[in-house]
Amino acid sequence: MIVAAAVPRNSRGRFYHIDCGPGDLAPYILTTGDPGRARRIARRFDRLTVRRHNREFLTYTGIYRGIPISVMATGIGAAPSAIAVVEAAQCVQPATFIRLGSTGALQEHIALGDLIITSEALRDENTTHYYAPPEVKARAHPQVTAALERAAEELGAPYHVGVTCTAADFYAGQGRLIPGFPTLEPEKVARLSRAGVLNLEMEMSAYLTLAAVSTFRIRAGGMCAVFANRLTGAAVFGQKNLHAIENRLIRVGLRAVEILAEED
Repeated sequence: MIVAAAVPRNSRGRFYHIDCGPGDLAPYILTTGDPGRARRIARRFDRLTVRRHNREFLTYTGIYRGIPISVMATGIGAAPSAIAVVEAAQCVQPATFIRLGSTGALQEHIALGDLIITSEALRDENTTHYYAPPEVKARAHPQVTAALERAAEELGAPYHVGVTCTAADFYAGQGRLIPGFPTLEPEKVARLSRAGVLNLEMEMSAYLTLAAVSTFRIRAGGMCAVFANRLTGAAVFGQKNLHAIENRLIRVGLRAVEILAEED
């Protein structure tokens, strides 16, 4: 490994963590924490041209309905998501990142399987604070948000648009009361819900913040499928309809890429 460079490369000349270099990524990049979801997205491509797998990072590049497209699995959390953005941006510019994730809803009227399109993410993690001061808002690019909304409308997918909270942890960081470990803010879910926040997840603010402050031509946005409602206690973890919900998320995400490609 070459360690002197600001962005390290491996022995093949590719960027160290994602194992990709210039030419390996398309300008439209779907991202997800789950490598299984990345594989399911890639199976919808008409043709695959690149496959890379290193550590938690799994990348496929190919063609979808005539559009060059990539999907990247980055693992859980803002820190690996930031690594993915930094290294991917060295490979392709301009770049559009669209996160397709899972989430817990914070409003009672949001049903399991609904999609939540993020307009802004609260930066309740520490990764992005190394890139931008706290007053910088993590706002989704309006073109990406509009494309996701239009795609959801066209496909008849129930959706909501609003503020997301990106947390640094799944358990105490999201106000869960867990056996054997302290939770310092057990009222976090109630506090965020009263403030009108729609959902909790763990990656969105990384994409939106880095896109906002980068000197490269980057835009970012995203949406999550609701796997749980933190107020009602309803959840689909381990249930058979989990993949049906995920398929809705994927269909809307791919349609949004088509819309953006038409506009670009």
